[in-house]
Amino acid sequence: MEGSTYDLAIIGSGPAGLTAGIYAGRYLLNTLIISRESGGTIMEAHRVCNFPTYNEIRGFDLSRKMIEQVGELGIHIKNETVEKLKENDGFFEIKTNVGTHRSKKLIIATGREKRKLGVAGEKELLGKGVSYCATCDAAFFKDKNVAVIGGSNSALTAALLVAEYAKKVYIIYRRERFFRADPAWVRITDKNEKIEYMFNSEVGSIKGGNSVEKLVLKDGLEVEVGGVFIEIGYEPNREIPKQLDLKTDKGYIVVDNMQKTNVGGVFAAGDVTNNPLKQVITACGQGAVAAMSAYEELNKENDGLKDNEKGIQGLAIQ
Repeated sequence: MEGSTYDLAIIGSGPAGLTAGIYAGRYLLNTLIISRESGGTIMEAHRVCNFPTYNEIRGFDLSRKMIEQVGELGIHIKNETVEKLKENDGFFEIKTNVGTHRSKKLIIATGREKRKLGVAGEKELLGKGVSYCATCDAAFFKDKNVAVIGGSNSALTAALLVAEYAKKVYIIYRRERFFRADPAWVRITDKNEKIEYMFNSEVGSIKGGNSVEKLVLKDGLEVEVGGVFIEIGYEPNREIPKQLDLKTDKGYIVVDNMQKTNVGGVFAAGDVTNNPLKQVITACGQGAVAAMSAYEELNKENDGLKDNEKGIQGLAIQ
């Protein structure tokens, strides 16, 4: 099925993509957002405590508010899976599992995916006690012993959520202390009597029949648990940059301070870029800049897009 032609297509609907959509809507651009699932990985965050205007908010709630705002601006959101991207005769063709769309400009905001542990039993017991989403699955482990693998903010917040249901939570981390987690989260987990740290420990395999029964650490120690939450970081989506021949650094799209890539008409924003700080607030900022850059290019090419006499600054401050 052939789709419409848009001024701007945004691939990804996390904070970066949704913010780009909000700004594009205010710039009166005919905009399409394509994403396999709406909301991005922020939907899985138990608590977001560093986003201005909220002392604390669930990631799911924050994402839904952004989605609602995008909808109020009349932006099209299609839950489709991108299969192929190419530039053709001045347009970008986006083939999905449903059809093909065209756009004059493109913003890549595909974020990152959870990194796999890569041990025996992980794949086989996925959905049978192995999980990558505490927000989704924590409630299934009421009164059980559970392990959280990792030492980041994501690992600690996952442990805190799981501890609301589980009997005992082991945080298993390969280093001697938490180097990557914010001290504020460490202080909170320190005070939780259900949480026990296992430093200098690495998982060798996950054992079980119909469900997870235990972890075997690389030093031979066995830890009896009914569930395992894996929070060992993220990896960028590499397929889309490869299709468009975008310059990357360790898989992350290289952008300048206007979120431009090495390919004309293509911008990138959020966790998929080489920006070192992967946070909701920085993703939103990059999404806004990417939308502005796309608008500027379209305005120059069309010699006054939408007959808008206010220009960039006028729209940006409203």
